[in-house]
Amino acid sequence: MTGSHLCLDIGSTYTKALHVTSEGRTSFLSHRTTLDTDVAEGVAAVASGVSLQSAYACSSAGGGLRLAVIGNEPLVTARAAYQSGLSAGAKVVHVGAGDGWAAAEVAAAQPDLILLAGGTDGGDGGQVVSHARRLAQAARDHPELTVPVIYAGNSEVTGDVRDVLSGFEFTSCENVLPRIGELNPEPARARLRDAFLEHVIGGKHLTSHTEVLHAIAMPTPDAMLAGVEFMSREVDTDIVVVDVGGATTDVYSARRPDPEISQVNAEVSGTAWNSRTVEGDLGLRHNARGIAEAAVSEKLLTEEWYRQWEPHLDHRVAHPEYLASPGEEAELDQRLCTLAARIAVRRHARGQRIGGPQQPRRGAKNLKSTGLLIASGGFFRAHPRTMIDTLRSEVIRDTAGGIQPPRDAEVRVDTGYLLFAIGLLGKDKPHLAQRLTEIVVG
Repeated sequence: MTGSHLCLDIGSTYTKALHVTSEGRTSFLSHRTTLDTDVAEGVAAVASGVSLQSAYACSSAGGGLRLAVIGNEPLVTARAAYQSGLSAGAKVVHVGAGDGWAAAEVAAAQPDLILLAGGTDGGDGGQVVSHARRLAQAARDHPELTVPVIYAGNSEVTGDVRDVLSGFEFTSCENVLPRIGELNPEPARARLRDAFLEHVIGGKHLTSHTEVLHAIAMPTPDAMLAGVEFMSREVDTDIVVVDVGGATTDVYSARRPDPEISQVNAEVSGTAWNSRTVEGDLGLRHNARGIAEAAVSEKLLTEEWYRQWEPHLDHRVAHPEYLASPGEEAELDQRLCTLAARIAVRRHARGQRIGGPQQPRRGAKNLKSTGLLIASGGFFRAHPRTMIDTLRSEVIRDTAGGIQPPRDAEVRVDTGYLLFAIGLLGKDKPHLAQRLTEIVVG
């Protein structure tokens, strides 16, 4: 397509291409991701002759970046590092903090990368250096732990940590928590993006075509969050995006900083105004049972309903490619999609338990000021009008979940699959990102 800009999302199942003209008109193509050969083949099928030298791409192929986080305290530096990793699109597979982390558990999580943090700048650096020593010792017993390490802790002991971890591929960046209450995730996010490209896309040999590697700028979740951040600035309102997929449900939020919260009620680990949460048990196919189980726990479904529909849920898990026929099966998908969105937004607002199920929740978010709720995902795009009405009745007015819901939000569906492209284009082509924002907002 002559004169168009190409935005690519190379997923684990499908490769999607959005062609955007200089006037902001769009066309969408998709193809099965060719993981069994080279992802460049699927890219070529959707590129329609557009040169990849000027393409903008993101990817979640290869399972994403598996990240282990180690920090000093579970509620301070470990949480700050956890939030940085999650916002960068990583799959956080283990969080260790204080003296409670075990090398065997970290090794069992099979991380691609370790994010090490600890201490504020100028504070006591002894504990994070001790963590580095424990990690070096652990790698001798568990050689699979000799993975790249990003250090984002007390800057005054960076050299000491580097010396201790001389047997690792080591990079450092600014502290994720330079001062109590000041969260600084961007430098770690940038390092994680680089690691994703080198160790997930390149390291897993997903493609031998350098033009594809050079086009991939970031993980897909990072592009999505960047798109939400861009839109929030453009329309000057808080935005929540809920993305229901076949395996997970992701929630992104971009909130305008509140000076009162920043100065009075901020947690010691800082406030993440732009954030992402991933619900690995909520998915329309691979985790259909997980949605129902979570809904029973949230008292949104009864045990009797679960038992009645359990065979249908099992069929979805066993056959993730299943397309529901009109009638009861399609209605079940609609119910599952709605429940996944409702539960995921509740969890996003409540915050996370960092360091284990017995830890208190941290990072709760007041969504009351949200002006725009955007739904993304295949089922939403196939049934936008029906799902907008459902989201209005069941998500933005959900006061039973112990949260402040986005009760006055306008509801939109990303029918054109534009959010990832807004994130990819926002920096270099802001006028096109603005045009795509106008399309989503309507």
